[in-house]
Amino acid sequence: DQYLNAIVTHQPSAATLSIGFRQTENAVVQRIGTGLWQSAKGIGEIQRRYFDAETEQAGFFGLLEEDGGLVIATLRLRVQDRKITEAEWVLSRKGDPGIGPNAGQQSNEAYHDSEYLIAHPPPPERVVPKSERLSRTDLIAVTNSYFDGLSAHDGKQILAHPGCVREENGVLTTQRRQQDGSLSDCTSEGAMANIFAVTARRYPIVDEEAQAVLGIVLFQRRPGVPMRRNLLSEWFFVDQAKIRSIFASMYYPDQEAMAPNWPPFDGNWPIQPPAK
Repeated sequence: DQYLNAIVTHQPSAATLSIGFRQTENAVVQRIGTGLWQSAKGIGEIQRRYFDAETEQAGFFGLLEEDGGLVIATLRLRVQDRKITEAEWVLSRKGDPGIGPNAGQQSNEAYHDSEYLIAHPPPPERVVPKSERLSRTDLIAVTNSYFDGLSAHDGKQILAHPGCVREENGVLTTQRRQQDGSLSDCTSEGAMANIFAVTARRYPIVDEEAQAVLGIVLFQRRPGVPMRRNLLSEWFFVDQAKIRSIFASMYYPDQEAMAPNWPPFDGNWPIQPPAK
């Protein structure tokens, strides 16, 4: 909260920042006093906070206010020796670049619907009874099954409840009518068509009390296909050992962009061959 308040009041000195504090916004390093330190005007109606005592990291998912409109945001914040050392933002703004040719609605402009997110927010913050919790290891395994399923184009690999919901930048990308008449969910394979592999997987925040996991990954395209990668932060909410819902903020960086630009995947990883 101290950091968020410092951001929206444009006062870096109000946050307990380390000497080597590092901040990225969509994988681009921002100097203190630039980027969100200048543009953020307030915290929006949707605010969710998550905590990982083991890694000393905290997360925020929700809305920020800027002059240009509402920003759908994920924040990963790291604390060491009671000082903030890292802030990693994944941000969605209306009008952000799309994925590229032959990507349907998102060819030229990425999804963004803050109004839908306000009307259909993530689950309320919660403390799950200990008897109903998965361990940290199992929470990561359940989450990773989702990315394994996407890479394999095999929804049966995903440990999820039937009807599991997914929102991307506030847009509902499940519960859509499929060719067989059924409604899609987060295991449906139609949405996997443009994904070649899910790489640079990280699970920096595992909130065992809330049974929530933050996954930050890159969606890669098939070599030579002129589509942008997807820098993706997804919040997974797990019940009864299966994924119940997923809420994402994401961005499509260009081919030359340094992404994810955080250890252990520093810089632009993996290097892509030029599109033919």
